[in-house]
Amino acid sequence: MRIGLAAYEFRNGDTAFNLSQMEKGMAEAAGKADLLCFGEAFLQGFDALCWDYESDRHVAVALDSPEIARLSALTVRYGVDLLAGYIERDGGALYSSCAVIEQGRVLHNYRRITKNWKEFRITDHHYREGDRTEPFFYRGVPVQIALCGDLWIAPEKFGTDGLLIWPVYVNFSLEEWAQNEADYAQQALLAARRTVMVNSITRDPPSHGNAFYFENGRVKSALGYDREGILLVEV
Repeated sequence: MRIGLAAYEFRNGDTAFNLSQMEKGMAEAAGKADLLCFGEAFLQGFDALCWDYESDRHVAVALDSPEIARLSALTVRYGVDLLAGYIERDGGALYSSCAVIEQGRVLHNYRRITKNWKEFRITDHHYREGDRTEPFFYRGVPVQIALCGDLWIAPEKFGTDGLLIWPVYVNFSLEEWAQNEADYAQQALLAARRTVMVNSITRDPPSHGNAFYFENGRVKSALGYDREGILLVEV
């Protein structure tokens, strides 16, 4: 199984630009990767919400939205499956979610189970978390998804003998990354022997991006900071 990890730039609140970035990545990954993975909340941008529900409900998208339909069509056009974080609307509820789209259909949709994706001291009941983690099979391999702080708060809920996919948004400085990079590899080992992690690039606030393949608690390969590109991993 060939995994592509797209450390691409997103713009907060600019879904059209972010969709174009995802299509650019899929075109680049065509023929090279089976599954292309983008970071946490990539579709709208991690800081796209203002925590006013009447505004935020228009930022979030449902699984049957035109945006998800477009991404589904792109998986068929380019022959590359897709995993991407997004802000989901389901009825009146908003979630930080991650969809896996395989050959034009949604194979799996994970809703983050931990609350640190939101400003929970001021948000109301509309901003919710999922209540379970469910492994799924992709090309015969058992897969778990954890979103960013999930793996720091509840690593025991993501254990798998297969592959852990960890989309994040972390805007550490380069100095902070130098101090913490190994800790991420060790934290991933609490759940899985093999983990792929992808972080996005942003300009404001600055995020340096990067993509990693962790094996047995160590960094086996990485894309590099401040480099928009795709790390290809064979697992």
